[in-house]
Amino acid sequence: MNAKGRVHKFGNNVDTDVIIPARYLNTASHKELAAHCMEDIDKDFVNKVEPGDIMVAEKNFGCGSSREHAPIAIKASGISCVIASTFARIFYRNAINIGLPILECEEAAADIKDGDIVSVDYDTGVITNETTGKTYQAEPFPAFIQDIIQKGGLIKSIL
Repeated sequence: MNAKGRVHKFGNNVDTDVIIPARYLNTASHKELAAHCMEDIDKDFVNKVEPGDIMVAEKNFGCGSSREHAPIAIKASGISCVIASTFARIFYRNAINIGLPILECEEAAADIKDGDIVSVDYDTGVITNETTGKTYQAEPFPAFIQDIIQKGGLIKSIL
C-alpha cells in the first residue's frame, strides 16, 4: 500500500474546527464536508487539492473536539495521507476508524514544503520527498491497522 501526491502544508495545532468548521456539521454527506475542508485556514484548498495529494502538518494536528467529520472531510477531499509531527490522540483513532492513513514523523513534517511531491510506503514507513530526494522514516502501520485502512475503515474491516 502506497501513496504519492503533491503536499498541502499546514502548521501547529490545526484543530478540528479549522479542518471542518462546526457550521457544516449538520450534514452527513462526505461530498459536502469535503467541499468545506480547511476553508477557514485556506479558502482555496478545495480548489487546489487533487485525488492522491498528501497533507503535511506540524504538532498536534486534529486537536479540539472529537468529531469524525474532520478525517472524513480530509479523506473525501482527495487527500490520501496525512503526515504530522504529532496528532491529537482522538483524531488519530478517528482517522484509522474511517480508513485515512496518517503517519507521525517530526523530521518529515519539519522539512517537507508546500507543493513538494511526496511518496509514502505504508509497509516500511518510508516517506520520500520526490522533489528533494530526501527520505524519512516513520513507524510503519502494524498489519491489523493496514488491514483496516485497506478495507476503508474499521466498520468495513469487520463486515
